Amino acid sequence: KGAPVHYVDNPGGITDARQRQVIEAVKKMDQLRDMQVHDQEIDSKIAQYEMAFRMQSSVPDLMDISDEPKSVLEEYGATVGDGSYASNCLLARRLAERGVRFIQLYHKGWDHHGGLKKFMGISCASTDQPTAALIKDLKRRGMLEDTLVIWGGEFGRTPMAQGSGRDHHIKGYSMFMAGGGVKGGITHGETDDLGYNSVKDIVPVRDLHATMLHQLGLDHHKFSTKFQGLDTRLTGVKPAQVVKKILS
Repeated sequence: KGAPVHYVDNPGGITDARQRQVIEAVKKMDQLRDMQVHDQEIDSKIAQYEMAFRMQSSVPDLMDISDEPKSVLEEYGATVGDGSYASNCLLARRLAERGVRFIQLYHKGWDHHGGLKKFMGISCASTDQPTAALIKDLKRRGMLEDTLVIWGGEFGRTPMAQGSGRDHHIKGYSMFMAGGGVKGGITHGETDDLGYNSVKDIVPVRDLHATMLHQLGLDHHKFSTKFQGLDTRLTGVKPAQVVKKILS
């Protein structure tokens, strides 16, 4: 309910047509200046204004999921206007359809140091169905092969109790990937019998990042930025490698 995205509505008395006139006037002035100085940043600024206007004008239609068939809403478990994770999964598909390249969804109810019996059931119930629905929906629409879906958190959980719950854990935890050239129906890597340490086919975070970049068409060896006089790579100083066993 309310504005789908805050602070993108026009001020009172300003119509879309009037805003378009302002943008066109700014564009003409920028072009006149560009003829004098031939600065690529001016071209970039013109393109940014155009993109911002298109995004602003498309937001209301994008965010209104009431035009989705009842069967799709039920598949995701989404209710119009509820702001739930399920509705966000449906919005993710709508964003992807419109060419948005990177989409990130959050579910913030997973920090369970206690009350596992109660809260794990609640959290799983609110995420399993819409996550599966998003993947199936992308596949049904022929989009999954070009869309890399990654599910994970910032760390795992200890297999032993911390009072009534579990603590943060970095030595062994699970993620899954779907679509985007990743093999389906396989498991890669193992922990020990307690689920404490990773012991087989270990994938450090840097290797995960290298693999993600590879599937996006980027060579992580060439993807660096200057920082304090060094060429710093996103995958870090230690050697990283693409996990080719999971790729189709």
